[in-house]
Amino acid sequence: MIKYYTRACNFYYGKISKEKVFKKVCLPLNGNKLISFDTIELISRKKKKFIKIKDIKKLPLKLKKKINEDLKKITKFKSIKNLKFKSSPLLMGILNTTPDSFSDGGKYLTSYSAYNHIKKLKKEGAEIIDIGGESTRPNSNTVDSKIEWNRVKSKIKYAKKNKIFVSLDTRKSFVLNKSLPFKIDLLNDVSGLSFDKRMVDMLRQSKIPFILHHMQGTPKTMQKNPKYKNVVLDIYDFFENKLKYIRANKITHKNIILDPGIGFGKNLKHNITILNQISIFHSLGFPVMLGISKKRFIKDIAGNNDSIHRTGGTTSSSIYAFLQGVQILRVHDVNEIKQAMKVINKIIFNI
Repeated sequence: MIKYYTRACNFYYGKISKEKVFKKVCLPLNGNKLISFDTIELISRKKKKFIKIKDIKKLPLKLKKKINEDLKKITKFKSIKNLKFKSSPLLMGILNTTPDSFSDGGKYLTSYSAYNHIKKLKKEGAEIIDIGGESTRPNSNTVDSKIEWNRVKSKIKYAKKNKIFVSLDTRKSFVLNKSLPFKIDLLNDVSGLSFDKRMVDMLRQSKIPFILHHMQGTPKTMQKNPKYKNVVLDIYDFFENKLKYIRANKITHKNIILDPGIGFGKNLKHNITILNQISIFHSLGFPVMLGISKKRFIKDIAGNNDSIHRTGGTTSSSIYAFLQGVQILRVHDVNEIKQAMKVINKIIFNI
């Protein structure tokens, strides 16, 4: 039996979008009338076809039913406990308390430097701060759980004392368990709950929200010739299967965020294909997050125009993600991306 996937496309914005939703010629994306669409791309492993919303009723019954089920997920308002989504993506500021992260390794190891960075990220407009004690850059080694916990514990305590929404970036149940008394708000496990099998049990018991992240291989191996049959559909199937696994393990809440994992076991072509078709993941019915800040794909595209901070490439891909309805962006330079979001919001929505 052929499996079909539904991708919302041909978006409208602002006043025009609201008018088209009112006239029922467009559907709102994620319950937001300021972004809407009038076309879907119907995708299978063998072919693709663009279909206007108004023409879905002409399709065969089974196919029409499948598309309408997907449209319910695409158009519904999505939420996460203690997070309020806005017209532009929420920004997740990054705090790497590691000696070897690819962008800022060693900068925030001390409590003093980390606390100052937390204050800076919050002041600049980060709605979430992602705190991690283990680098997962390509070819990195696994860090001992106790070392990782010692790197992050004082920073988590400080952030929660200052009423910050804290995301814990870890693959290890030991570190998650140690953090729970501090009332962290979110788990960001880049292994997609595959590294530590005890993680699922802990998530069921604690009921905290979490990010379901895709990575092919491990940080040590992920960039050694990654391969896919179809990178977007393979990741979509990964999410579907993981969600079934999560439900089978009696995690019933809807506080789940999807991150296709740019740069985690993907080459340049894979990354660009994912970004180009990112709106397909809305049909899974959960908020979508992207980590695109300063990543290698920007260097690969920019060539001799590459720079240390890669602000231009991060900003342009962030704006594109915004226009595709992505709800969370994980970034290093919060101020610059917040500035970009304010400007694009004013231009498109007059907000």
